[in-house]
Amino acid sequence: MPIARAVRIKEPGGPEVLHIDRVPVDDPGAGQVLVEVAAAGLNRADLMQRRGLYPAPPGVPADVPGLEFAGRVAAVGDGVTSFTSGDAVMGIVGGGAMATHLLVHERELIRVPEGLALSHAAAIPEAFLTAYDALFAQADLAAGEHVLVHAVASGVGTAALQLARLAGARVIGTSRTEEKLDRCAELGLPHAVHVKGGKFAEPARELTGGHGVEVVLDLIGGAYLEENLAALAVRGRMVTLGLMGGREANFPMGALLRKRLTLHGSVLRSRPLEEKAALAQTFARRIAPLFGEGGALQPVVDEVMPMTEIAEAHARMEKNDTFGKLVLSWS
Repeated sequence: MPIARAVRIKEPGGPEVLHIDRVPVDDPGAGQVLVEVAAAGLNRADLMQRRGLYPAPPGVPADVPGLEFAGRVAAVGDGVTSFTSGDAVMGIVGGGAMATHLLVHERELIRVPEGLALSHAAAIPEAFLTAYDALFAQADLAAGEHVLVHAVASGVGTAALQLARLAGARVIGTSRTEEKLDRCAELGLPHAVHVKGGKFAEPARELTGGHGVEVVLDLIGGAYLEENLAALAVRGRMVTLGLMGGREANFPMGALLRKRLTLHGSVLRSRPLEEKAALAQTFARRIAPLFGEGGALQPVVDEVMPMTEIAEAHARMEKNDTFGKLVLSWS
């Protein structure tokens, strides 16, 4: 049984409860792949887990965070035919990605595109799979439609911006920081709304000629609900992916009925293996080939930090001053 190094959570608390420890790793069983992890992306779910607010699902290490990774295949179990030792792979898991070795089912793995550094590949899975699933599988975003992307400078936000533009949609991005909107313009954001006092519906509607947006991608939650419903067009769709702005809200149900709106909630972490595998394989076929040198899609990485600086990375993310993803590397 190999021994891995891993980030562990001593107890619920601040960044100081994180430390590097050694943990056992099982040999790969049937259909499983042992990945030697090179880097892992940091997500707000990791911060919530550290605080004791977002426990890992059953069967996942309770004290080792990490939802996305990139690395190389170290060994394969019986029946594995898609990958061999040395292959560069990436993927999402329910937890435990911030370890030097990780067991993953082969159908959850995505091959890293040629020419893409593993440290940057680690910034792809959670952000781009989340955005892809929300925009197209749930909201059914179509070319020519307007989509309002909140926290557009975040990992999921920058991924959604790129995917929506690639599909021919018209993106309106919001942020509470004007500087971040300026940087998003460099990524091709055509319309920006600087949120002040929690208000954004009126400028969003003005940008659509008063029609409203067909889709809202909401990473904020409670604090934005009323404005989101006001910004949506008739038969609009909203997908909520995060609750940074609170879990409770006043719900104006009249708008829901009058506009015939559709509201979705989504999380990837707790989905069963078959659902996550299906999403990974669809993404591998349709989207992954668009990454790499000169590709239409690029992960937006704020900084690659040593895994030994995991506490500092958590503190940085909590300050909300990052643009795109923070990645932690073992090298």
